[in-house]
Amino acid sequence: MDTMKRTTPPPYSNVPTPAYVVEEARLKANFALIKNIAEAAGVEFVMSFKAYALWKTFPLLRKYIRHVSAASPDEARLGFEEFGAPCYTYSPAFEENSFANVVRWSSHITFNSLSQYACFAPQVSKGVSMGLRINIGYSEIETLLYNPCSPGSRFGVTADQLPAALPDGIEGFLCHNHCESDSHALERSLAILEERFGQWLPQLKWLNLGGGHLVTRNDYDTEHLISTLQSFRERHPRLHIILEPGSAFGWQTGPLVASVCDIVENAGIKTAMLNVSFTAHMPDCLEMPYHPAVRDAETLPNLSDKEAASVPNVYRLGGNSCLSGDWMGYWSFPKPLQIGDKIIFEDMNHYTTVKTTTFNGIRHPSILMLHEDGNIETLRQFSYEDYRDRMD
Repeated sequence: MDTMKRTTPPPYSNVPTPAYVVEEARLKANFALIKNIAEAAGVEFVMSFKAYALWKTFPLLRKYIRHVSAASPDEARLGFEEFGAPCYTYSPAFEENSFANVVRWSSHITFNSLSQYACFAPQVSKGVSMGLRINIGYSEIETLLYNPCSPGSRFGVTADQLPAALPDGIEGFLCHNHCESDSHALERSLAILEERFGQWLPQLKWLNLGGGHLVTRNDYDTEHLISTLQSFRERHPRLHIILEPGSAFGWQTGPLVASVCDIVENAGIKTAMLNVSFTAHMPDCLEMPYHPAVRDAETLPNLSDKEAASVPNVYRLGGNSCLSGDWMGYWSFPKPLQIGDKIIFEDMNHYTTVKTTTFNGIRHPSILMLHEDGNIETLRQFSYEDYRDRMD
């Protein structure tokens, strides 16, 4: 199995900037691959809003999956009202004033701790399945910011905290310890999970293996994933297995298109000033950090400032906020950049669109859909009122 073959990308020469562009063909290819894996492995995939929540694409998504996962009351409401199904909901900390609505909008509710279970379990309606998040104390995530199993983590119940008999009504476990990981990392994690939590698995109806399974990446070994999941199901035939990636659904489904507004030079270093912001529109680039791929440009992350000043057509890319660190570098372009040129940041739908801000009053990029027939639909344009109404 693999994702769709990558055809020549659209030029986007007529796209007004700034804009996120969602490519319908690539969305459908990702959704279809995920559905095929689920059917072959005998498991359920749900989509996590944490990474992808473009709800105007939900009519398409509903053709491929039955549920979505939420991590807050507003995400649960979005799933219930816009996707049209109760959510698989987990929160690090449920609150008394919103929990009744969470119950109304959910089919599964997972608690982060035994104390949260004790507080809220009496309010859970009959028919809503309850679970606990577990922390298996193992993760292969190298970036600490994204590692939920680091020492002292606030996420999940460790094995030494669980009683031999699970609390009343607990029917499932949620285990999340991956980030853009492969099937072999999952295989090793399952071995640790069975070793440390195996005594409780016969008491469960479902096991949610969380997100971070980047099954739509071109080099992902989907056949190994399927065999790994099939083998695990053979060992635990009573368990309904759930995976809830977010990135996999939106992976490589479209870019952020920007324009060059100015080119400034200081100490021999040229910076192309854009009408987008890294801190406001691409925050993971600074948080992770990573250099995003720019179409028709070569990324040069290890280039020194001295080298950059002596190489032609090499630029930093600068955001349009007042944050001093709102820039990244370096990229080499085939010819000198000019004011008005388009800069296309690849793969900017998953995580990026859900984490944006209006810092500095910078307007959010429009959200466009490139349909398979070539037509471009505007899903959302943003205005001054969107910024104003977030303020008091």
